[in-house]
Amino acid sequence: MNISILGFCAAATAFFPRSASAHIVVTDTHGFLHGFSHPASGIDHILAMIAVGLFAAHLGGRALWLVPLTFVSVMALAGIAAAAGVTVPFVQVGIGMSVAALGLAIACRLNVPTSVAMSLVAFFAIFHGHAHGTEMPESISVLSYGFGFVFATALLHAIGAGIGIAIANTSCHYSGWIVRISGAAMAIDGLVLLASR
Repeated sequence: MNISILGFCAAATAFFPRSASAHIVVTDTHGFLHGFSHPASGIDHILAMIAVGLFAAHLGGRALWLVPLTFVSVMALAGIAAAAGVTVPFVQVGIGMSVAALGLAIACRLNVPTSVAMSLVAFFAIFHGHAHGTEMPESISVLSYGFGFVFATALLHAIGAGIGIAIANTSCHYSGWIVRISGAAMAIDGLVLLASR
């Protein structure tokens, strides 16, 4: 993969306009499409989902599928709870922390047991799931909306994992640093998100 392109992407995530974090209003009220578009409507969600995939790819082995599966499962349960009226404090802070912490884990190439990684992403999935659940319009089906945002989240995880695997398998001498710089850019973006909330 071209180093200059990756460098540009890493820098772009760190300096992405804060206005892009606001969720885009989707005019189509169809549940699945609305749910599918929701995770991609804010840079905070996009970075966190891709970071989960990158982190899982770095850990490898069973973590490659267990870590993303844990995030998706807990996020779905938190979304259901939020739709049922369960409240969680500091949701936006938790989302910002997820971007910063996962970015830092990638930047430091943190090696932890799969169970620890699963616990970490499960904690952050609560905040993302709650945000999805509370922002669901009342006029659409909970089931179709849920399938939509779960599918989109899994797709973003797969993209992150695919990028991580591709970088790891390249013969480029700087591949490790590319991952570190990308993670550091995510961590900086997460800190900026936290400062703006």
